[in-house]
Amino acid sequence: MDLRALYGTDIPPVQGRRLVAGDAAVTLESGQLRHLTVAGVEAIRAVSFLVRDRDWGTVTPRIDDLTITDGCTVTYRATYDMGTGQIVADIALSLRPDGMEAQVTARCSGQVWTNRAGFTVLHPIHGVAGAPVRVEHADGSVTDGYFPDLIAPWQPFQQITGLIHRAGDSQITCRLTGDVFEMEDQRQWGDASFKTYNRPLALPWPYQPDAVFRQAVQVTWQPAQGAAPPAWVPPTRAAVFPQTALVLTGRDAERAAQTPDDLRGINPSRILCHLDAAAGPLDPDLAGFARLQAQFPDLAMDLELIALCTLGGDLDAEFAAHAQAVRDAGLRAASVMVTPSVDRQSTPPGSEWPPCPPIADIHAAARRAFPDLPLGGGVASFFPELNRKPALAGDADFVTHGLCPIVHAADDLSVMETLQAVPHILASGRGIIGDRDYRLGPSTIAMRQNPYGSRTIPNPDRDRICMADDDPRQDGAFAAVWTLGLATAIAGAGLTVWTPAALYGPRGLIRDDGTARPLAALVAALADCAGQPVVRVELTEGRAVLSLRDATFTGNLRPQPDDAADLGGFGWRQTAAKDLHSPAATPRS
Repeated sequence: MDLRALYGTDIPPVQGRRLVAGDAAVTLESGQLRHLTVAGVEAIRAVSFLVRDRDWGTVTPRIDDLTITDGCTVTYRATYDMGTGQIVADIALSLRPDGMEAQVTARCSGQVWTNRAGFTVLHPIHGVAGAPVRVEHADGSVTDGYFPDLIAPWQPFQQITGLIHRAGDSQITCRLTGDVFEMEDQRQWGDASFKTYNRPLALPWPYQPDAVFRQAVQVTWQPAQGAAPPAWVPPTRAAVFPQTALVLTGRDAERAAQTPDDLRGINPSRILCHLDAAAGPLDPDLAGFARLQAQFPDLAMDLELIALCTLGGDLDAEFAAHAQAVRDAGLRAASVMVTPSVDRQSTPPGSEWPPCPPIADIHAAARRAFPDLPLGGGVASFFPELNRKPALAGDADFVTHGLCPIVHAADDLSVMETLQAVPHILASGRGIIGDRDYRLGPSTIAMRQNPYGSRTIPNPDRDRICMADDDPRQDGAFAAVWTLGLATAIAGAGLTVWTPAALYGPRGLIRDDGTARPLAALVAALADCAGQPVVRVELTEGRAVLSLRDATFTGNLRPQPDDAADLGGFGWRQTAAKDLHSPAATPRS
């Protein structure tokens, strides 16, 4: 196995150990319990003790003294270095034929500032979204409700001490002690899970935890009564494959104008021109885009305009100045999407919204300044920012947001599992924007901007870490097949545009030395399919199949070879429609 070819790094993926007790099984990986199954049906996606820093970055612990006794009892010590202090956690995990338990005693020393420190329980989404759940609360009350079908922008349940739901033929009971727990719908960040966590977001953060604190999670199961209700499935619509856009900065456009073969090799339908008025005058960036347009006069140029939109400011004057700068540069824009600068950052539950003029006033001023262009609304960040402030869609002609699969977890399996959540995100997006034009903004493994902290997380060791702006997998076969999975997941949603990459930089198709990343060949192949009817999509844990009118794409979402599809690890294949069963089709790896 060539690690660098697969993952873009020589750091191997973490390997888990499967623990089995009767009909129950769970994987121990990096101190967490993952994919608890009962009689072969996933009941709990994960139970983890997590520590997040003041930028919501996940702190990687040093694990010592890990022991496994009787095959199903695990103890270890985890040390979390917080810079000015430490959290040292003694953790015990156990699996029995009728239950699973996790306990922790944690001690803090020095100055420890954290946004979260405690157990997190993840429920899977397949067969759970839209399904009944009984919630036990700290005051002794009980709520009989449902896991949300469309994505809840805020916590669906709070003050949780217990959750009872069904998985296959089993009734699963999960009880939590040691703190106040609540649930968030992690699908909106791309996670394929509902997350129950401690320390409510309405409380101040960052915070200093108690010098010593204890928590426990207990999961038990028993036979369920009656037939299971039908699983909720995100709706789809008749669709054609969307146009492919690449996101460029003004500096990227200058480089592309000097080396036009970089762009010709991809042949996208559109360029998303990133313009940030909060970073300074737009003139230099607009000049770069105009020079690129001179090289590619038929390539649609869409403006992504992050505007100041100061409360009490003159919106007409601001947007008139932007429009004049576009004219002065000689740039012919195909559309303009506008979003207030303050709404790049997330506003968590319990926080005050930043000052901002009404979105209706912002859109009205933008329409007056750009009267001949389709107007876009939404966000330059990710779906949670739109879901929590749907007014950002306004009365725009099209609405957009991006995706990033490394917000909460960055291991390979979690990133691949985000593909399960994408149809849920797009169905929920449709619930906000209706039948208007829906465009998916930049959607890459690496994060281009962190709405949840003051910065993206540096990654000098090129490891797998959350919220990094430079993820090594962008440089390997992993990114290509994940992006094929993304293309498959969005194909039935009726999108008109998707943006799977930048052209340059850590999220780009072309490296700094001018060579193409493995992802480039896939994006170029899919760019040629714009407008083709979607015939069939299949997205399983291990395989993605996207059938269009003229071609079928098949991808292996696992590092092990897929012998049935004749594909190597993270390999993909494009097959012409008339040659669907021909052995001459060429696999990519």
